[in-house]
Amino acid sequence: MKRSMFLLISLVVLTSMILVACGPAATTVAPATAVPPTAVPPTAVPFQPLSLAAPDCSYGGEFSKIEAVDQNTVKFTLCYPDPAFLSKIALASFGVQPAAWLQQTGGGGTGSELLTNPVGTGPYLLTQWQKGQELDLARFDDYWGTKALTKTVVLRWSTESAQRLQELQAGTVDAIDNVGPADFATVQADPNLQLLNRDPMNILYIGMNNTYPPFDKVEVRQAIAMGIDRARIVNNFYPAGSSVADYFTPCMITNGCVGDKWYDFDPVAAKALLAQAGFPNGFETELAYRDVVRPYVSQVGNVAQDIQAQLKANLNIDAKIVVMESGAFIDASNKGELKGLHLLGWTADYPDQTNFLDVFFGASAKTFGNTWPDIVDALKQAATLVDPAAREPFYVTADNLIKEHVPMVPVAHGVSALAYKASAQGANVSALSDEVFAPVNISGQDTFVFMQGAEPISLYGADESDGESLRPYIQITEGLYGFVTGTTEVTPVLATECTPNADVTEWTCALRQNVKFHDGSTLTANDVVETFIVQWDSSNPLHTGNTGEFYYFSSLFAAFLNAP
Repeated sequence: MKRSMFLLISLVVLTSMILVACGPAATTVAPATAVPPTAVPPTAVPFQPLSLAAPDCSYGGEFSKIEAVDQNTVKFTLCYPDPAFLSKIALASFGVQPAAWLQQTGGGGTGSELLTNPVGTGPYLLTQWQKGQELDLARFDDYWGTKALTKTVVLRWSTESAQRLQELQAGTVDAIDNVGPADFATVQADPNLQLLNRDPMNILYIGMNNTYPPFDKVEVRQAIAMGIDRARIVNNFYPAGSSVADYFTPCMITNGCVGDKWYDFDPVAAKALLAQAGFPNGFETELAYRDVVRPYVSQVGNVAQDIQAQLKANLNIDAKIVVMESGAFIDASNKGELKGLHLLGWTADYPDQTNFLDVFFGASAKTFGNTWPDIVDALKQAATLVDPAAREPFYVTADNLIKEHVPMVPVAHGVSALAYKASAQGANVSALSDEVFAPVNISGQDTFVFMQGAEPISLYGADESDGESLRPYIQITEGLYGFVTGTTEVTPVLATECTPNADVTEWTCALRQNVKFHDGSTLTANDVVETFIVQWDSSNPLHTGNTGEFYYFSSLFAAFLNAP
C-alpha cells in the first residue's frame, strides 16, 4: 500500500516536472491543442497560493502586499489610496503570463525565450518573429472570449511614412500607423482607403539632465525654454489639429492644463539668461534622438534639425545631432544617462495626470536627472485623492514648479492617424495607441497585414515602454483589466471585477474561470501574482526582463521592493 502510494506521488511529481520543462520553442508558440492534457486531475494537487508582502511601507512604494487568496482570487493591499489603480493595471505591461513560463525562462535576460516568445491568453498567439522582417500571429481557437475574425495577422514595419503609404496603396499591407502629415489629404481623397484620426493625447519634449553640466544650471534650462520657437515647429512639421504644448500634459486630461502656461518665445531674454549663467557665447552639446515615427512626432529628423538651427541662431549653442538605436536610446533615457539634449515624447497609457507627471517627475523618475522634492511632494498628495477638484491645487503647484525648474521643454501635442483599406471592417483607432486586431476583418482575406513605424525591441511587455513593442504584446497577452476598443474606458478582462474597500487601499479581484493560456495551461491567481511580483521585487531572481528597468512599474507604483 505504501509502495503504491509512493509510485502514485512519483508519477504526479514527474508529470508536473515534464509539463513545466516543456515550453514553447524559441520563435514559435505551439497551439494549445498541441499540448498534451495533464494526466493528473487538477484537484489531485492542492493549490498553494503565492504571496509577497513588504515588511512595512517605509520602502516608498505603493504595494504593501500582493496575494492569491485562493485559486480564483487576487488581492492587492496598498500603502495609500490610488483612485487610478484600475487604469494602471490595464496597461499592456501587466499582461499576465503563466507563472511556470516566467520561472522556466528565468524571467528574461540575454537569450531568454521570454523576450521573444510571450505566452498569453489573448485572441492571438505568436507563431514566429523573423527579426528584421515581420512578426506573425495566429488566431487562438481556445480563446475564452469572442474569437478573432481574421485567421492570421502579419506585423511589418518601416520608418518611412512614404513607404508605408505606398504599400497600403499597392495593397501589400492592409493598414498603416502614423500617416505622414502631408499624406492625410491623399488618404482622404482615395476611395479605396479610410483615415482614422487619433486624438493628440501625447507630448513631444526636449529633455535635459540636471546631473550633467551645463544643464545643472537652472538659468541654462530656462534660456533654452525661451529660446525655442515651438509654434514654428508645430506649423512646419505637424498636421492640422496639433497644438503647441503650454503644459506637459494634454488639456483633454482632467487637470492637465492648470497653473501657469509655458514660457513665451523670447530669444533676447533667453540670451541674457544664458550670459547670466556664464555662457555669453553659448556652448557645445548633443541633441540625441531615435529615428522612429510616433504619434507625437512623425518627422523626428526634420524637427531635430530645426531645433539644432534654432539653438544656433537664437542662443549660439552648437548641438551635434546624434541618432541612436531605438532600444539603446530608450534604455539610456529611462536610466537618466543622456548627457546632452534629447528629443523624445510620450503617449498616454490611460487618461490621468499620474500617467504623465508622475511618470516623468515622480519619486522614481530618472529621465531628467535628479528629481525635485517639491514636485514629488505635490504629485504624491494629488495622486491619493479621488475628487478632481481636490486634486487641482496640487497639480497647479506641480505645473508651476515644472515651469520654474525646467526639466524639459514641452513642444507639441501631435495629431496622428491610421489608414486602413476602405474594405476593412472593425478598423479601430485609439488615443492610447492600443489598437487591437481581433475585430478587424477584410472580406475574402484570411490574413491582415499591419505596418507600423519600427520593429519591436522585445516581446516582454513588462520591461518595455516602447509602443511598437507593446502593440503585438496586447494582441497576445491580457491583464486583469483593459480598455474598451477605441476608447479610454477601463473594462474587466481576466478579472470579472476588482472591488475596493472603503478607503481604496485594498482591491480584491475575482478571476474569470476556465481561461486557457496559449500553452494549454489554465489561468490561476498564482499566474497573476507572479506576473506582478517579479516586477515589484528587485531581489526576485526573475526580476530580469530585457533591461531590468521595468519602467512602467516603478513609474506608476513609486518604487521597487528590496531596491538596491
